[in-house]
Amino acid sequence: MNNQIYCCAAIVFVLARPVHANPVSRRATITGGGGNGRCTIEVSVDHAAEVEISGDRGLLTTIAGQPADWRRFQCNAPLPRNPADFRFVKTGGRGTARLLQDPRNTEGRAVVEINDPQGGRGGYTFDLQWGGSGGGGWTPGPSPPPPGHWPSPGGFPIARAVRACQESVTDRLNGDGYSYITFGRTIPDRNSGRHVWVSGTANANREFGDRRFSFSCSVDLSWGTVRFVDVRRR
Repeated sequence: MNNQIYCCAAIVFVLARPVHANPVSRRATITGGGGNGRCTIEVSVDHAAEVEISGDRGLLTTIAGQPADWRRFQCNAPLPRNPADFRFVKTGGRGTARLLQDPRNTEGRAVVEINDPQGGRGGYTFDLQWGGSGGGGWTPGPSPPPPGHWPSPGGFPIARAVRACQESVTDRLNGDGYSYITFGRTIPDRNSGRHVWVSGTANANREFGDRRFSFSCSVDLSWGTVRFVDVRRR
């Protein structure tokens, strides 16, 4: 009887826990055409997120806070691999939004970082604009490689470094017998040069007990590899 109670309690506990947000993909709604190329992107962000646009596909990754949401992804043409006269224009949002990767330097991949400093969710809207609806031509690129196996050189979005660190922390905790791992606020240090330091907190469960950890990683931004990971009980 006691075992059944413990089992049910564990199930309720797991279901009630917050789940760390995975990247959310979305395909653009293509309308209109002719003239210059343009994509309008609108997202809802609680603390920090990155938006990656390639062709007619978008990837929204939550870096910190509650999971970010798509609201709109509308284009008159897919973002080309070599856009002419490219411009990034923020049109709405209380915090900051900045272009991390210019598609002219990444074979058509634009990455935008959003930081929302106030409490609660904030809506953010920005445009990607380029000359001519074709803008230099666009063909679908290869599927992205799995996390932790990115090619070199050129650097990668901070969101991927965060995911690589969290995967390493998960592997470490799984190896120590922990499961049901969720992550709290995760903070990347963007001022560490070629390597980015990622730190944060995590919760994990073992033998029906919840444990809290702090962690830090060093991630090589050229190769996307985790060079060092440290996980400690709090």
